[in-house]
Amino acid sequence: MTKFRNKSIITIILILITLLIIGQVVYANTKEPGSTEDPIVTLSYVEQRIEQLKYYIDDKLSSEKPTEPTIPSIPSSGDGSMNLEIVNLKTGERLIGNSGTEIILRGGKAIAITSHRGGLSDVTQGRDIQQNEYIPDNHLLIVPRDDGRGVLAKTEDVILLVRGNYIIER
Repeated sequence: MTKFRNKSIITIILILITLLIIGQVVYANTKEPGSTEDPIVTLSYVEQRIEQLKYYIDDKLSSEKPTEPTIPSIPSSGDGSMNLEIVNLKTGERLIGNSGTEIILRGGKAIAITSHRGGLSDVTQGRDIQQNEYIPDNHLLIVPRDDGRGVLAKTEDVILLVRGNYIIER
C-alpha cells in the first residue's frame, strides 16, 4: 500500500509540475511582445524607439533657427577665402589673425604672439604655443580668438601659408 501511495504522490507532483509549466507557457504567450509586461526586448521594439528618437532630434533641429554669432572683426588684409595664401613677412612684421585663421610656417623664423587668454593652437602637435616661443616649421596653427594673436617675423625671409582673415602690422 505504501508503494501505491508513493507512486500516487509522485504522480500528483508530476502532474502539478506539468500544469505549472503549461500555465507559465500560456501566461507568457498572452503578453504583447515589447510591452512593459514582457521583460524581453525585441529588435522591432529597439528599432521603433530609435526611429522615435531620430524624429525627435530632427524636429528639434528643424525648429531651432541658427543665429550667426557677432564677432568683432579685425580690419582684414587677407581675403578670408578658403584658399591658402602665401604671405611673406620681413623682420619685425607681425601677422595678426582673426578667430579661426590658419597659419603654417614654411620658411624663416617666427615667434608666437599670444594674449592673456592663451596661445596659438598647434593642432599638429596638439598643444598651445606660448608667447615668444618659436613656431615649428610645417605645423598647422589656428588662432582661436580675435584678441590679437599671431606671429612675429624674426628673420627677413618668413614665408607663411595663411587661410582666413588677418592684418599685417609693421
